[in-house]
Amino acid sequence: MRSARPADIEPIAELRATVLRPDLERLGRFDAHRVRQRFRDSFSPRHTSVIVADDALAGCVTVRPAEDGRWLEHFYLAPDLQGRGLGAAVLRTLLKRIDADGVPVRLNVLQGSAARRLYERHGFTVEAQDPIDVYMVRRPGAGTDALGIP
Repeated sequence: MRSARPADIEPIAELRATVLRPDLERLGRFDAHRVRQRFRDSFSPRHTSVIVADDALAGCVTVRPAEDGRWLEHFYLAPDLQGRGLGAAVLRTLLKRIDADGVPVRLNVLQGSAARRLYERHGFTVEAQDPIDVYMVRRPGAGTDALGIP
């Protein structure tokens, strides 16, 4: 992983559109412009890491400070790299850092997204949900077996 740079905004916006399209279409919410613009409007290079594999953009993740912990946002991995353990490895690394601070981490995932299972394996539980999003929280140290911590 490396720190994001302002020049990463468009490649990541494209990755976001590619990754979210199937779930957004299933939910009847895909808008090609909006899916990219929502990322552009919230992009924070300071809090975003770019996941690199074979010297190319493989994904990204944002960990934003919040009043009561951290928000995990914009966690996207190129479709051809999904299901190989890379996302789980990145998540384990991030959660170990957040656990060291002793704060909870929150995220939201689209209803029906396969990513929800990844988050549940790492100790996230449902906090609230609506017809589009599932809001999840992970308390410090939850799911430490998935982190490889005894």
